[in-house]
Amino acid sequence: MSDAAHTSDSADIELNGVRLAGYSPIDLFDIKILNDKIHSITAKPTPSASPSASPPPLLLPSLCHPHIHLDKAFLLTSNTKRYQDLAPTSGTFQEALSNTSKAKARYEIPDLSLRGAQLIAESVQAGVTSMRAFVEVDHIVGTKCIEAAVALKKRFENDCFVQICVFAQDPIFSGEHDYQNRSLMEKALAEYKNEIDVLGTTPYVESDHKTAIRNIEWAVHAALQRNIHLDFHLDYNLDAEKEATVWDVVRILSKTEWPHKTNRTVVLGHCTRLTLLPDPALKRLVLEMKRAELPISFIGLPTSDLYMMGRPGEGEATEPRLRGTLQIPMLIREPYNLSCAIGINNVGNSFTPWGSADPLRLASLGVGIYQAGTIADAELLYECVSTRARRTIGLESLGPGNLKVNVGDPAKHLLLFENDEMEMKMAGSGVSIPKRTRQSVQEVVWDPPGVGGRRVLRLA
Repeated sequence: MSDAAHTSDSADIELNGVRLAGYSPIDLFDIKILNDKIHSITAKPTPSASPSASPPPLLLPSLCHPHIHLDKAFLLTSNTKRYQDLAPTSGTFQEALSNTSKAKARYEIPDLSLRGAQLIAESVQAGVTSMRAFVEVDHIVGTKCIEAAVALKKRFENDCFVQICVFAQDPIFSGEHDYQNRSLMEKALAEYKNEIDVLGTTPYVESDHKTAIRNIEWAVHAALQRNIHLDFHLDYNLDAEKEATVWDVVRILSKTEWPHKTNRTVVLGHCTRLTLLPDPALKRLVLEMKRAELPISFIGLPTSDLYMMGRPGEGEATEPRLRGTLQIPMLIREPYNLSCAIGINNVGNSFTPWGSADPLRLASLGVGIYQAGTIADAELLYECVSTRARRTIGLESLGPGNLKVNVGDPAKHLLLFENDEMEMKMAGSGVSIPKRTRQSVQEVVWDPPGVGGRRVLRLA
C-alpha cells in the first residue's frame, strides 16, 4: 500500500493527496472511505515541490470487460500440449471456427478452470473489477464451460464480478446439430438460472437470413421469459451486398415491446457491417432505436475485428481492401449519442492470437484505430473500458457519464495509479533513473503504466 493510503480499521480507508480526473494535475485531494463508499472529498493545499517526494497517485474508476470469452482464453498459449496443433495456418474465420471446435472437443473441467482463472487473475491485476464472460453451450462441450464459469464466479467474487453470459456460438436453427444445441442452451438456462445473467447467440453463423431471424426471435423471447440481459454477436462482415441484421434486431425488439416488459439491456457486438452504412441510413437506425426506446448498446471489438476483417483474396496483396471496426468514439458523440464501449473479446486463440487481458492497452490502441489523439479523446477511451463499459452491460457505474469521482461512489470500483518502483536501475552501468509517472488520464491512455503501478482499492 502506498503512503497515500492509510487504513484506520477494517471499514475505513484514507487517501491523502491524490489526483482526480476533471481537475488540474496540481490539485490534490484527501479522500475518506467508510463502509465501502466515498464518505468525503476534501481539497488540500498544493505542497511545495520537492525532488525527493513521491509523485501523487491518480485515482480513477476501475476497468471493465464488457465482452470477453472465458472458456476460449489462452488456447494458443496453454501450459500444456493439449492445443498446440491448433495454431492458425491461414488465419481465416472459418479456420478459427474449425480449430475452436476441435479444441472444444478436448475441453475438461480442470483445463477450463485453469485457463479461466488465469484470465480473471490477469484482468484483476490490470485493474478490472467486472466483466461479461461468455461461455459456450453446445453439442460438443455440453455444459462443461458454464459449470467451470460458475465455480470461477464464486471463487473470484471478492475480486471481480463475473457476469455470466450463456452463449450459443454454433447454429441453433440450422445445420446438423441445431436442435441439440438449442436444447442444451435451454437446459443450461433452466439448471443455472440463478447464475446466468445474460443470454447470447450468434445469428450470423446460421445458414441463411431466415434462420438468422429465427435465432434472434428465439433469443429475444428466451431472455424476456427469464428477465435476463441479451447479447448478440452480430453482422460480422464487410459485405455491402449483405443486408445488416441489426435492422431485424431493432424490428423484433420493437415488436415485442422489450422496454415495457423488462429493464434488462441489449448489447450488439462486432457489427462491422455497420461501418459500410451511409450516414443517412445510420441516422435512420439510431432514430428507430430511440423511437422504440430500446436499451441497445454497441461494443466495438477492434483487436478481433482488425485481425479478421478485410483479409485479401489470392493475388490481392497490392489491392486496396477494407478493414472494419465500429467507430466507437464517433457513435458516442453528436449526432448519434449511442451507448457504446470497447472490449477485449478473445485472448490467445485462433479468433485473436494477439493482445492481452489489459483493457488499458486496448484503450491505447484506440488512439490509433480511431485517430483519437486529443485529451478529450483519451478521457472518452478510458470511459469506454471503464464507466461506459459497466453501463453497457447493465451494471451501476461511477459518475454521471465521466471519470469524476463523487461522494457516495462505491470504493470497490476505484483504481489507484501509483509508482510501484521509483527508479529504474541499469545493471550494466549501475545508473539509477527516476521512473516516469502518469499524472493525468491522457498519460494513462497514451502510454499505459505496467500493472505493478495499479491497485484496486480493497478494504482490509
